[in-house]
Amino acid sequence: MMDYQALAARGFAVARNLIGPDDCRALAALWPEQGRFRSHVVMQRHGYGQGEYQYFAYPLPDPVERLRQALYPELARVANAWNEQLGRPHRFPPTLKGWLRQCHEGGQKRPTPLLLRYKAGDYNCLHRDLYGELVFPLQATVLLSQPERDFSGGEFMLVEQRPRMQSRGEVVPLAQGDAVIFSVNERPVQGSRGWHRTAMRHGVSSVRTGQRFTLGIIFHDAT
Repeated sequence: MMDYQALAARGFAVARNLIGPDDCRALAALWPEQGRFRSHVVMQRHGYGQGEYQYFAYPLPDPVERLRQALYPELARVANAWNEQLGRPHRFPPTLKGWLRQCHEGGQKRPTPLLLRYKAGDYNCLHRDLYGELVFPLQATVLLSQPERDFSGGEFMLVEQRPRMQSRGEVVPLAQGDAVIFSVNERPVQGSRGWHRTAMRHGVSSVRTGQRFTLGIIFHDAT
């Protein structure tokens, strides 16, 4: 179960055991199947860090599609509450199908779920996953590898850039199959004078040993 109060209060929440160990290993094993992917990115070529990721092609693998469909409706309610608090008129449709229709009508038609691989020494710089004008404000990352068996190090990190204050960073411990749900770009925070926006970035610290696979679920498609 996901702690939606934590998601609203802190900008992230952890869903434990979202995927079982067998499914985690099966998803990681898709890495060499090039026909499953539309694009392969080597991070160091672009200054993103060190490591690799691949964007899935449509149709998505069944477990990825099911997860994307299952997570969206509840997250859309959170996203709509955030827009209301920030005074934004846009409201997200109740189904992923409806939201993706809006993305495609806006020219964003390329799928964004991705598989990431980190080897020893690899890391991911703090960043945001924005792929066009249409952005769904929440996303999910699922750890597919088992910490301290498959790899060590490689902690998931979030940094909140608070207005007129120093940034606040958090390390989010995950076990195999756990998902962290978090803000893509910014979220509402209530202050003494009402709601204001605070920006968030995410990344991965250096992997010390082994190999770390993660699944990224992004709900807006790309231009």
